[in-house]
Amino acid sequence: MASPSASPYKISVLTGVALVVANMVGTGVFTSLGFQVITIQSGFALLMLWVVGGVIALCGALCYGELAAAMPRSGGEYHYLSRIYHPALGFLSGWVSATVGFAAPTAAAALALERYAGSVWPALPPRLLAVGVVVVLTAVHASSRKAGSRLQVVVTAVKVVVLVGFIGAGLALGQPQPLAFLPQGSADWQQLLSPAFAVSLIFVSYAYSGWNAAAYLTGEVQNPQRNLPRILLTGTAIVLLLYVGLNFIFLYSTPIAQLKGQVEVGFVAATSLFGAAGGRLMGGLIAALLVSTVSSMVFAGPRIVQAMGEDVPALRWLAKRSAAEVPVRATLFQGGLTLLFVLVSSFAQVVVYAGFILNLFTFLTVLGLFVLRRREPELPRPYRAWGYPLTPLLFLLLNGWTLWFIARDKPTETLYGLGTLVVGLLVYWLSQRRSVRA
Repeated sequence: MASPSASPYKISVLTGVALVVANMVGTGVFTSLGFQVITIQSGFALLMLWVVGGVIALCGALCYGELAAAMPRSGGEYHYLSRIYHPALGFLSGWVSATVGFAAPTAAAALALERYAGSVWPALPPRLLAVGVVVVLTAVHASSRKAGSRLQVVVTAVKVVVLVGFIGAGLALGQPQPLAFLPQGSADWQQLLSPAFAVSLIFVSYAYSGWNAAAYLTGEVQNPQRNLPRILLTGTAIVLLLYVGLNFIFLYSTPIAQLKGQVEVGFVAATSLFGAAGGRLMGGLIAALLVSTVSSMVFAGPRIVQAMGEDVPALRWLAKRSAAEVPVRATLFQGGLTLLFVLVSSFAQVVVYAGFILNLFTFLTVLGLFVLRRREPELPRPYRAWGYPLTPLLFLLLNGWTLWFIARDKPTETLYGLGTLVVGLLVYWLSQRRSVRA
């Protein structure tokens, strides 16, 4: 570990925003629409999915900004829930983040990358590219925080430029589809309260799930109490605009029948806009852009495992950092889990399984904002959530509504998620017993 006198590299606001944008813009927005149009045919309702998902994410970012400023330590939900509720609940959130929250979405992004690349190079051997990207990026982020930060800024900047260019080209070249994006009557509004809308929100919430990414690296951010709320809000707002714009272009330029059930919706839309050659080019570009998503998750996720290792004696071997303050063992641990998901899971399985359990812990974390204000009113809060208590209540209402419908309509995925928690509790109990004996 580096000596106290060392001055390790600190993450800037720009890098933090890049991390949030990269973590969010990736698998979800390039894949979700194909599943949504199976049950929702209204252009208004489909766009409102992305607006509502963005509102949920913005409200969550406001709440996380206050928690991160009041409790500035890396670890995200693991740190917040341990302090607000109980170390066991914090451990469960860390367990979920380590096993599902980062490893599974990283695998999903790598699998989506491979699917898009396969649309350009059909002869590409299965799983080879997904495994190779995970291995290379794990090696980069395990070697140097500074190198990883610079890589993140560059690939994210390229991603935003390409997506803005795609939106502009779609507006200029797209042939409008017979789809209304403004409400045409009560039926359109009623769709917003339907079970299909609620279940589709799980895909949208998954696409927005990286809005809290910077909270996992609080201790490594320059002046976190001032900068972290700015990072969370700026990154989430940028992504909200990109998501609504991208999905508008997908729907504006491409018949719903062609999108239905497709994973590579970006490739399908690009083919509709630019022809077969242009579609292959865009498919290759999206595959390249997904490298940024994989990179951001490989960067952020190990900090949770590191924080758990610092607090749980049985996992202390995972907390060891290099001279450059990089949690090497935690990074390698997450990389190994990611490769396991890549090799044994499909894209859809990963998304639905991860979505329920991740939403559950963000719900508990935002609820903790009320608990902490009541229990510790004198705790210094350099940043207070704008719109309190309405913004956290709106987050809890929308998130809780989605969780309810998922539990009702997707019982198998819900049970798998709850089963993950049971395994986590068993691991926590065994680690506590080992600690007592030691």
